Order: sequence, then C-alpha cells, then structure tokens
Amino acid sequence: MPPAPLAAVAAEHPFAPFVRILGKGKTGTRSLTFDEARAAFAMILRNEVEPLQLGAFLMLLRVKEESGAELAGFVAACRDCMVPQAPAGGADLDWSTYAGKKHQHPWYLLAILLLTQAGYRVFIHGAGGHTAGRLYTEQAMTQLGLPVATNWQQVQSQLDNSALSYLSLQTFCPGLYDIMQLKPLLGLRSPVNTFARMLNPLQAPASIQSIFHPAYAALHREADQILGQSASLVFKGDSGEIEIKPQANTKLLLQRGGVASEATFERALDERVAPVAQPNVAPVRALWRGEAHHAYGELATLSTCAAALMLLQPALDQHGALAEARRLWQARDVRRLPPCP
Repeated sequence: MPPAPLAAVAAEHPFAPFVRILGKGKTGTRSLTFDEARAAFAMILRNEVEPLQLGAFLMLLRVKEESGAELAGFVAACRDCMVPQAPAGGADLDWSTYAGKKHQHPWYLLAILLLTQAGYRVFIHGAGGHTAGRLYTEQAMTQLGLPVATNWQQVQSQLDNSALSYLSLQTFCPGLYDIMQLKPLLGLRSPVNTFARMLNPLQAPASIQSIFHPAYAALHREADQILGQSASLVFKGDSGEIEIKPQANTKLLLQRGGVASEATFERALDERVAPVAQPNVAPVRALWRGEAHHAYGELATLSTCAAALMLLQPALDQHGALAEARRLWQARDVRRLPPCP
C-alpha cells in the first residue's frame, strides 16, 4: 500500500527559505551568511522546523560542504540556546571530544593530566554513542575515576579542585545532542559533528580541536577567527580525537588573535603501528602508574601534550614543547589514577 500523501500546506514555512538557499542547484545554490546560519539553527534548536526540513537541511549542507561562516553561525546559535547558560571563564583550555577512539587506546587522557599538572584548567565536552564500536571520553574518564560532571556547578567545583572536568553535550545543548544521534537514520554524519567541536562553552582563551578529514581543518580555523576565538589549534588526530599519531607527520593549524599560522609536528616513529583489537583504559592506567611500559602510548601522550603546549605557550617549538612534556611526565603523580578496582 502506498504511503498516505502529505497534507497540503497553505503557506510557506518560515524555515523554507533556508532550505531553498542550499538546494537551488549547481548555479543557484550558495552558502548561508553568518546571520542566516545563526537564525536557521536557532529555529532548529527551538523545534520550529519539521523533521522533513531538518533532514533536507542537514544533507544539503553535507553535499555542499559547510563554509566557515556557516559553521560560526551554527556555533553562535548553540551558544545562544545553551541551557543553562555556561558560566564564562573558569578554564584555560577547551578540549572537544566527539569522535571516540577506534584504533588506539585513549592516550590523550594522559596528555590532559600532564597539562593540569602544569597548572592549566582543562574543560572537556563531548558526546558518545553515535558510532558503534568506539570508546568515548565520558566512558573512559568514568572508568579511570576522572571528574565527570552532570551540571555547571559541578564543572566549576571540579575545575577548582582538580583543574579538570567533563560535561556531556546532552546536558548543556540537548537539541544539538539529539541531532548528532541521527547518524544511524541518515546514514551520514551531519555538520553538527563538525561545529560541536567549536562550542567552547566556558569561553576558554585557548581551544584545541581534532578533525578526521584534513580539508575541514582550515574551515575550523576560519570559523574560530570569525567567532573571535583568542587562540586555537586544529589537527587531524587519531580516530578524529585530539591525539597526535607518533607514526605520522601532523600538520598543525593555529590562529592567535585572528592571525593564522601552520607548523608540522614531526613523527616520532617510522614504522606502521597496528590498531588494537578494542580500545580500553587498562593500558592507559598501567602506563600512568608505571605498572607497565607502552612505547606507543608514551609517545602519543608526550606528543599530544607537546602540541597543546605549543598552543598554550607560543614561544615553544616542537623540540621545546616535547622537552617540557617529558619533564611533566617524569614528575607526574602516579596516584592521580587509582589502582584498577
């Protein structure tokens, strides 16, 4: 039996012009302006669009590929609609984590611990569950006994006490989180997986982001410049997470005060590294506590910490940042991660 026909619509829906801008064909289609993108996504977050319109909007953007102005406008809309509003300040570094680990263990968590040991307050935000078979940060941090918050008050307390806190996107921007979970329905990741990394809810002066597709790095940096982000770093990390791959040269895209620059983080390993069967936290805990040696894990940790230090301390080059990361590693407090329960 054929599906029932859609009910006739007497007047054009207020969201229809945004879909039309994106879908007028090869010669008529254009990108949204910053203001248009902000207005369009604000309507989405307020549930003022039909499901059919949302699907069309997201997939047209995916086919066209987002512009820096569009990404910045979407981020601005999310910041406008955050519930409740995040308290400005409180963090030195914004760390986004939306991909989940697939090929290696989450060594970046040890890099974050080194940064907090150096005196930096790191706020982590992310989402999990949208791609099967991956280990997400909230799950890994919970298993390691690291601070995971359920509201902004806990975030502030954890940053004060531990210089580290994670809060799920589901808590502070549930509408965006719900859209991110549509991947199994749409069959593709949508633009929300891109711009969620730029939300920086606490308005930290430094922001670090990872991308999976190299072409998106320049878009991230452009959006950060439009948004007035003081300093940011974008690179292609392992599985799309903020983790330097020691077996590859990594292109670092930075911007400070709107001025763009680039650097190459040279590889520490020449040989290919096989993926693990299943990412988990046990090797991460054991390496930090000195209970086991893991050459790849230590290199990934130090390299990731060094890349972040290059953002936080502009005078450092790779050599100097790695030296500082090694100093922090040698002085680490192994009790920061408790024994396996």
